[in-house]
Amino acid sequence: MTVVAIIAGVLLGMAAVFTSYRVLAGPGTLDRVVGIDSLVCIAAAGLAVWAAYSDDTAVVPGIVALALVGFLGSAAVTRYRVRDDR
Repeated sequence: MTVVAIIAGVLLGMAAVFTSYRVLAGPGTLDRVVGIDSLVCIAAAGLAVWAAYSDDTAVVPGIVALALVGFLGSAAVTRYRVRDDR
């Protein structure tokens, strides 16, 4: 289980680095929103890996809250964003 958790952590870290590049270099607003939403999902997945590795269920409400905040944030930005071509 330790090897699987380490591999998952490394892969999630690499995904976070690549996604951070997309957030910083994204040509448009929606690219950045998708990148930030992906970072929130990666953070929730990281918490889930930690919960599975440590057998600690105390972080599960944090995972749910993070998923909810990520969804609501993305929905709010896409609803009230201004077009990039203006």
